Amino acid sequence: MREMVIDSIRVSLLNYSRIVILKEKDAERFLPIWIGQPEAEAIALKLQDMTPPRPMTHDLLHHVVGDLGGVVNHVVVSGLDQETFFAKIVMTAADKTIAVDSRPSDALALAVRAKVPIYAEESVLDRAGVHMDAETGKAIVGDGETTETAGTPPSQGEIERMSAFKDFIDTLDLDDIGDAAKDG
Repeated sequence: MREMVIDSIRVSLLNYSRIVILKEKDAERFLPIWIGQPEAEAIALKLQDMTPPRPMTHDLLHHVVGDLGGVVNHVVVSGLDQETFFAKIVMTAADKTIAVDSRPSDALALAVRAKVPIYAEESVLDRAGVHMDAETGKAIVGDGETTETAGTPPSQGEIERMSAFKDFIDTLDLDDIGDAAKDG
């Protein structure tokens, strides 16, 4: 597993879709994940230290876990099947550690509330991680390198299915992507 940070939340000007961009904490690899508008707003509100007048669903979940004596330990982007990402919320309650299946957007919204680490499985990063070409500024999907320890590289079919990510990222102005993490 690799530790990730939320680099930014972007909106496509073409179709107003939201995408959260996770960045490897100690590397220059990004993981773009499509998310819904409500989840994007829930994450953004908390990252900006804004408190809505009424608790949001993710606030409720965080309070329920805590009030029942549980602690959220971390969240993991744990899988990728075709274009669908999967996540787990790992928590401890009654001296028992459990991993609860979740959508990545909900797991991330909870992670920012609980102030816990965000991880991504190496296999997910190998298949959907994005490097930025230094010369062209274009997204390079996948690890770009095949080794025995790098996991399974994306097939041509997976790359074609993920072209929506690449097309979306190619439309973004990523010159300020490093600055967003420093400002946050």
